[in-house]
Amino acid sequence: MEILEQVVQVCRHAQHVGVLSGAGISAESGVATFRGENGIWNKINPLELASMQAFMRNPERILEWYNHRREIILSVQPNAAHFTLAAMENHYPRFAVSTQNIDGLHQRAGSRCVQELHGSILRNRCTDCGEMAEVDPVAEVTTPPRCHCGGLIRPDIVWFGEMLPEAALTESVQVARQADVYFSIGTSAVVYPAAQLPYEALERGAYVIEINLEPTDLSNVVHASLRGKAGEILPRLWQKVLMDS
Repeated sequence: MEILEQVVQVCRHAQHVGVLSGAGISAESGVATFRGENGIWNKINPLELASMQAFMRNPERILEWYNHRREIILSVQPNAAHFTLAAMENHYPRFAVSTQNIDGLHQRAGSRCVQELHGSILRNRCTDCGEMAEVDPVAEVTTPPRCHCGGLIRPDIVWFGEMLPEAALTESVQVARQADVYFSIGTSAVVYPAAQLPYEALERGAYVIEINLEPTDLSNVVHASLRGKAGEILPRLWQKVLMDS
């Protein structure tokens, strides 16, 4: 049986589906990746822009950078892969996305059950009390905004050296352990602890499907590794799943 047809049959009979999405799925919408050959971190030292130390040293510079990133993200649209995942959520009794992306494109496409493992660039929070704060994402930063408690306002994202949000990670692990079918989409599978999720699913007996442009460490252990753009593969796969189902 052709591997794609095998994937279709498995997806037709699944009840609980989990997804781990990475930068590759957003790259198809025009969001620059941080890692990889042309990634942002190849041009800029990440510790200069994505650490608490850098923020406290020069909050104006960091906020200006992330406001610029927000502006770019708000100018792009979800792609066919995002919309297909949202459609899949409406089909299965249990369906959840765990994403390493901070762009909110899954939610804009209509996905409701999304665990943001690295936070969201569309939110801000206080460095002291943790309260969420609304800040104009495209406003020119001259003075770092402060919370009512006096703390500095920062993007609600996970920087280097910081822990992932406990609730999001706990829920993501639970989804992976309970899934019948688990997708790893657009991720290099090297950034832990998120990269562990497909392995958690494998260990609990899930049928694991990888969709990625390039092979990864995960490629040799999953049940199906589909090479190509998620925005092309997922819609075609889902159309086949729905046929005669």
